[in-house]
Amino acid sequence: MATHPVARAPALFDPAIVRQALGQSIRKLAPRHVAKNPVMFVVEVGSAFTTALFVRDLFAPGAAAAPSWFSAAVSAWLWFTLAFAGFAEAMAEGRGKAQAASLRKTRQEAPARRLVEGREERVPAAQLRKGDRVVVGAGELVPGDGEIVEGVASIDESAITGESAPVIRESGGDRSAVTGGTRVLSDRIVVRIASDPGETFLDRMIALVEGASRQKTPNEIALHILLVGLTLVFLFACATLVPLAIYSGVALSGTVIVALLVCLIPTTIGGLLSAIGIAGMDRLIRKNVVATSGRAVEAAGDVDVLLLDKTGTITHGNRIAVDFLPMPGVTAERLAEAALLASRGDETPEGRSIVKLAAERVGEREGAVLETIPFSAHTRMSGVELPGRSLRKGAVDAIARHVEGQGGTIPPELHDRAGEIGDRGGTPLAVAEGALVLGIVHLKDVVKTGITERFDRFRRMGIRTVMITGDNPRTAAAIAKEAGVDDFLAEATPETKLRFIRDEQARGRLVAMTGDGTNDAPALAQADVGVAMASGTQAAKEAGNMVDLDSDPTKLLEVVEVGKQLLMTRGCLTTFSIANDVSKYFAIVPALFVGAYPEIEPLNVMRLSSPLGAILSAVVFNALVIVALIPLALRGVRYRPLGARALLERSLLVYGAGGVVAPFAGIKLIDLFLSTLGIGRG
Repeated sequence: MATHPVARAPALFDPAIVRQALGQSIRKLAPRHVAKNPVMFVVEVGSAFTTALFVRDLFAPGAAAAPSWFSAAVSAWLWFTLAFAGFAEAMAEGRGKAQAASLRKTRQEAPARRLVEGREERVPAAQLRKGDRVVVGAGELVPGDGEIVEGVASIDESAITGESAPVIRESGGDRSAVTGGTRVLSDRIVVRIASDPGETFLDRMIALVEGASRQKTPNEIALHILLVGLTLVFLFACATLVPLAIYSGVALSGTVIVALLVCLIPTTIGGLLSAIGIAGMDRLIRKNVVATSGRAVEAAGDVDVLLLDKTGTITHGNRIAVDFLPMPGVTAERLAEAALLASRGDETPEGRSIVKLAAERVGEREGAVLETIPFSAHTRMSGVELPGRSLRKGAVDAIARHVEGQGGTIPPELHDRAGEIGDRGGTPLAVAEGALVLGIVHLKDVVKTGITERFDRFRRMGIRTVMITGDNPRTAAAIAKEAGVDDFLAEATPETKLRFIRDEQARGRLVAMTGDGTNDAPALAQADVGVAMASGTQAAKEAGNMVDLDSDPTKLLEVVEVGKQLLMTRGCLTTFSIANDVSKYFAIVPALFVGAYPEIEPLNVMRLSSPLGAILSAVVFNALVIVALIPLALRGVRYRPLGARALLERSLLVYGAGGVVAPFAGIKLIDLFLSTLGIGRG
């Protein structure tokens, strides 16, 4: 697998990134920034309030409702809670900025040869505008994103994809797109620029990895609403404790109420939510896939149906000769020799595979070629003219017409054998010498190794895989069975792909697909997740909401896993955070009121040193747990294709039960530590 420069992941706690994040965490305490996160904004307001109380108590000790050491400690740890949340976000952003710096190093400004009324003029690449045409020769850098409108060339794309092997790009096909910063190695091409300065593919990548263009996704917004609702619930709960405490004769200072509120609201997930989203985009980019929106990444995690092109995705794409089937009265050696000679001028992968297989069967054969008959879409045949021999190979029906035109007869076995090969997913090529049909060459589109296992993984996730192919239904069914896909769409056209996607979406399913051609653009735009190949046309890249830099159609499988990992990470940490709040409630409230209400003594299971010690221990734990979960937020929860029910059960067991147990153990240990220091007694 190629390694993109942006994919060279720095260490999780790279010293340079940590130093930068520490500085950023202080800057992120600014109210304007914190106000974007309602939960943490409540924490900041509470921190400012307790700090103000502490300052007041310093100058008016008689008015103090709580010891000054307690107010100072609570205020400090509340600010630490905010700083740790900012540090988590800054760490995620710092890793993105490190990637952006790596990308900027690959960007080189180069002069461009712009075509104006048929003549060339040299201009800086920054002056090029959408629609300009530029000439790029061997050894020159492509000055901007665009499409080849004239010529064919070998291009080094290592600056973008990390792949050292050059690729061929040419006009008029699905491999016409070029990216600014790549280098032409041979020949001369004319490129039509497709983007204005600052809007190139590389510029968009830099903005994305820095997080500058990241917008909140629907799930993230919904979770924010949930967190705000929980915060309001606990705000009212804490407010009701004030009259209860007054009635019960329990002294609750403003510092205690604020500390209790901060411990009970979901600060853990509130502090990590932004970091989780940024890190999810980061993981996708490390797989050489650029998403134009966070919505697409989340949608990938909820995908129900995957549309995969057969050629190049499920199969290798190049059909290979696997057998020779002679007609009655013809030896296998004669058929193999004729197929070898007839393929002498065929430079296609299929033609070379026929030559290779025939040479293994009968050895090399020499013959003076008088004329090479190239393949044409009209005749659907190719062949050679030798002294005294006329050899042809091609589609069965085309060879049958050719033989009948020569006065020959068609053996009944010809169509029977051809039908059998088609039923097995192969392609039959007939071979004839003059007016005699010699037999059939069996060509097979080989299914990629390991693809069946990958489809099994997605089946366990509950995702349905659909193969798209232009083959006839019989051939498509055979290949689909061999590959292990759940369904297939045969004789597919742009219209049938689009209709299929709309039908699936009408049933409430989310659909993902890959594509690289202009004819794929409508379906890519309609799909919930459309992954366009970087090597494809500009229309495909603009229609999709993701671009695969490696141009590997099977990458869609990894995209889905990243999306699911993002959703799982957010869900697991939300579960852990809410479970934490429940435990902290049982840890703190009984300690506060057990003196006034001895009946709740059975609920005071933690036996903390004192009410103030319980509050301070909970505040310290509340801050430290954010730090402890930063690695998990950045790396993501490990995803396994176990099915939705199994994943839910595992999440509840590990993060739900763990979230309940962790505060009991953590707060108790912190309380014991503070007690040994003489803090919080009494």
